Amino acid sequence: MIITANELKTKGISFVEKLMKKSREVFISVRGQKKFVILPIEEYERLKEAELESIIRQAEKDYQEGRYVVESAEEHFKRLGI
Repeated sequence: MIITANELKTKGISFVEKLMKKSREVFISVRGQKKFVILPIEEYERLKEAELESIIRQAEKDYQEGRYVVESAEEHFKRLGI
């Protein structure tokens, strides 16, 4: 489902809730382009968990393949230019 930013402004969140009974996600378009998406909180949390699991798997792979640096916090900040 797609609604315009103006529809959201004029019809409010109750309109969004009504649309979400028909679709799991509602896109908000601004000037004809999809700009935002509204998801049920359960779906958002599932996506965040999947993202974190992916990051952990990548970090484990980097560690196993030796792609890491051992350094002090001071050295790390210097390398980052902080």
